[in-house]
Amino acid sequence: MRGLWDRAGTEEREMAGAGISRRGVLGLGAGLAAMAVAGCGSNSGRPSSGGSGGSGDKATLQQWYHQYGEAGTQQAVERYAKAYPDATVTVQWSPGDYDKKVSTSLLTDQGPDIFEYGNGPTIDMIKGKQVVDLSDLLGDARSDFNSALLDRMSYQGKLYGIPQVIDMQLLVYRKSLLSAAGVQPPQTVDELLDAAKKLTTDKVRGLFVGNDGGVGVLGGPAIWSAGLDYLTVDHEFGFDAPTAYESLSKLRQLWTSKVLLLGAPTDWSDPSAFTQGLTAMQFTGLWTLPVIEKALPGDYGVLPWPKLNATVGEPSVPVGAYGACVNGKSKNVEAAKKFVKWLWVDQTDDQLDFAQSYGFHIPARKSLSDKAEKLKSGPAADAVKLLNDHGHPQNPLLWSPKAGTAYTDALSRIIRSGADPATEIKAVKSVADAELKRITTS
Repeated sequence: MRGLWDRAGTEEREMAGAGISRRGVLGLGAGLAAMAVAGCGSNSGRPSSGGSGGSGDKATLQQWYHQYGEAGTQQAVERYAKAYPDATVTVQWSPGDYDKKVSTSLLTDQGPDIFEYGNGPTIDMIKGKQVVDLSDLLGDARSDFNSALLDRMSYQGKLYGIPQVIDMQLLVYRKSLLSAAGVQPPQTVDELLDAAKKLTTDKVRGLFVGNDGGVGVLGGPAIWSAGLDYLTVDHEFGFDAPTAYESLSKLRQLWTSKVLLLGAPTDWSDPSAFTQGLTAMQFTGLWTLPVIEKALPGDYGVLPWPKLNATVGEPSVPVGAYGACVNGKSKNVEAAKKFVKWLWVDQTDDQLDFAQSYGFHIPARKSLSDKAEKLKSGPAADAVKLLNDHGHPQNPLLWSPKAGTAYTDALSRIIRSGADPATEIKAVKSVADAELKRITTS
């Protein structure tokens, strides 16, 4: 399902043959170590005025999701919506650039009443009053939700998204291939590069980090690997430093060393390249583990993205969550809020079903995480421990889409064209500094 992958580079996800606009998501704020295992037509589907939707006294609501790749997910959310007794809820499943569709629709009066968004709405959606305050929906259940998720979806004490499930990215590796090559699971970036070289043959590449060479997914891990972050605790630019330059130069080395799988039939968020033996290691998501387990039972393990070297940085796994939001221009705001509460606060059985029946995901609520039996053994349990020990937000709320785009563009030039990391990062800092000033003074 998600990944929520880096707004510094919103990638297209393809899984099970379906094109997915995937997860720009991750960005949970502080406290990840405390995590317990823990849809665009011109017709909005809403009535032309508040009140009934033409079916007795029921409101008519439209709910948007991005297109998930896991089989059965669309049918599941349609089933949840159909079961809601107090409104007629129509689900729109949106392939392609979902983030752009949502942000464009919110500028009009034809957007959805309810929509999911990676890590909750952007700071500009919040400040532009394009989404409504949902703080009153949690009630006594607030303490049961992962606090870091709630922090990431809040601004100035108000909550603007209800977390759905937690997703994470990680490295998977073929145990048998590493053993045959005399390679230990890598603990540093240099070890990863060395392992990828030893694992590369005329038929198998050592590592797959996406068909773009990691531009879309390694922006965060490269920073954290160097012991840095997008922003400091004082909300200043956080990675204009020599260790960041070194870390990004390592991504260039992976590209030039010819160890990366490129041009795979599906991208990083689909495990096909790994399960079909095209790569010995792959950066992917927790949601792929059921498919990997079926194809390679017992012959795989999971790792975080490694730290830069023995003395600098730390390993990391990017973490994020889609949040359910209510459109500020909805003609049925209260009805929409009521539905969001029903589905993502009250319907705990549906929340657990959504988390573990269509790929593996971690419930956003601690009490449900304790019931997620499929996450309690094997590599799935190892992955949850990695999240608790090394989880990082995809990016903070104040890291704007414009700053993210600047960073993605810089990564592409560094990795694919050999641009100087120091020069590129300083250019990103200029954009990010201007964005921070705009956000904090407007």
